[in-house]
Amino acid sequence: MTVTGADRSERPAALRSYNPRAARFTIQRAEGDVGVIAVGGELDASNAGQLASYVAQCPTGGLRLILDLSGLEFVGTEAFSVLNTINTRCARSRTQWALVAGDAVSRLLRVCDPQTTLPITHSVPAAIALLDGEANRLGQLVAQLR
Repeated sequence: MTVTGADRSERPAALRSYNPRAARFTIQRAEGDVGVIAVGGELDASNAGQLASYVAQCPTGGLRLILDLSGLEFVGTEAFSVLNTINTRCARSRTQWALVAGDAVSRLLRVCDPQTTLPITHSVPAAIALLDGEANRLGQLVAQLR
């Protein structure tokens, strides 16, 4: 299933200006229990909050999440705050997640996240592998505690 949404602002339709480069969000299931939210276009101060809202509205019960930002052509610094918010929400809900960073996001993260506190990968398959590895690591920790 793929759900596509573009300008999800609360402004009346007559006040929205068409911008073909505006952020576009889609969600689909990759494999098994992994959901992928892909974002393309541009993410800046005018729509970064929409990404946080979109992720918060997506059902994650039992799903592991991949946020694929490799399709972004431009990303503003506001996006880093949103990524931290997503990271915190996922931690609170115990949702495993990974971030696929393209060139634009990688540039932002080199400046804003030099210690790599976010779960960053370079592709969706690498993100799935990261999530699988995290699940295995958690399983090993539980087994050691018993």
